[in-house]
Amino acid sequence: MRLLQVCRDLGIEEASVYGFTKENVRRPPDQVQAFRQACVDFVLQAVQAGVAIKVIGDADSDVFPPALKPYVAQRSAGDMKVNLLVNYGWSWDLAVALAKTASSRARRSELPRLLGSADASRVDLVIRWGGRRRLSGFLPIQCAYADLYVVDTLWPDMQLEEFEHALRWYERQDVTLGG
Repeated sequence: MRLLQVCRDLGIEEASVYGFTKENVRRPPDQVQAFRQACVDFVLQAVQAGVAIKVIGDADSDVFPPALKPYVAQRSAGDMKVNLLVNYGWSWDLAVALAKTASSRARRSELPRLLGSADASRVDLVIRWGGRRRLSGFLPIQCAYADLYVVDTLWPDMQLEEFEHALRWYERQDVTLGG
């Protein structure tokens, strides 16, 4: 919530955050339950703080927290858009789009707007915590032209200065979107 407030103060209009992945649910049950509860707690706090929350992920799965289902159907009211990926996986995202093309006769060129994650805008900057240098399936279509900044610190130990450094680094990048 502290980092979310910093984003709002800086005028960042939208952020997407991983709650947990479809692959994370193969972890020990106590960890999965902790992920689920942390997502519910975050959404409730963010809504109370006036954030426009949209939950993106496989809500038909048994591991999806029932308390978050209303935020799948509709974004809450608020000033900053936050997309929380809960039980999200790129294959689920693509399957949603392919099912929609089959049922509506939509063209494959329309796939991006049919994704389960279609409400998430193009991502400019991915900040990867914990020293990993991979997206781990994080919104692959939206991240096609994103800059990737790696922080060695694990998320729970994150310091605000690391986030600010990432933003300063991004300001120096040549954003061409492939052009």
